[in-house]
Amino acid sequence: QVPLVESGGGLVQAGGSLRLSCAASGRTFSIYTMGWFRQAPGKEREFVSAISWSGDSTYYADSVKGRFTISIDNAKNTVYLQMNSLKPEDTAVYCCAASIRPRTRAAAVVVSGYDYWGQGTQVTVSS
Repeated sequence: QVPLVESGGGLVQAGGSLRLSCAASGRTFSIYTMGWFRQAPGKEREFVSAISWSGDSTYYADSVKGRFTISIDNAKNTVYLQMNSLKPEDTAVYCCAASIRPRTRAAAVVVSGYDYWGQGTQVTVSS
């Protein structure tokens, strides 16, 4: 098992910033990739960003490229998502996920590519 706990969500005005954290525990040695996904009301869960456990590879959705930055602190088993220039359309529940299998980029950007999920943290961006 790989329990995941997110934190850092909240309410922010458009143009503002937030930093989300995802702390992993348990069998962290088995993790290959960590990802962030989001789900807005009435919409499907969508990919936001992903990072290899080594930190060597990062992936971003086009909608957040240049505004969001993913990073990892292996000493703390924690992944971060720095979100800048936030827009109202970024409003969603953000969930982190862990994959314990080697993944190509194609698999790292889809929900089915992950094995464990956190409960999520709400991000609300007001206009």
